[in-house]
Amino acid sequence: MKTLIGGAIAAVLGLIGLSVWFSEFLQILAGAVPIMLLLGGGLALYLGFDELKDSWKKDESFDTGTTGTTGDSDQYKSEIDALKKEIEDLKAEKA
Repeated sequence: MKTLIGGAIAAVLGLIGLSVWFSEFLQILAGAVPIMLLLGGGLALYLGFDELKDSWKKDESFDTGTTGTTGDSDQYKSEIDALKKEIEDLKAEKA
């Protein structure tokens, strides 16, 4: 209840202040809008460029990843065999 009354009082005071200092409010708004547009545009450019760099990295990894698949598959098979042996050893210790 206190929050509702406090909010109503703040809204009324804000409305009165806005009507009394309307020209000052417009001056602040006229100065703030271009700055916000500039900062928002800069942020959008940065995020777009960062996303573009990520897509370039993904394309490069696909291009280089397909050339040496035979060596990679042998390495992965040996790692899988080692992990299977380790799992069997852990099961034997548990039993």
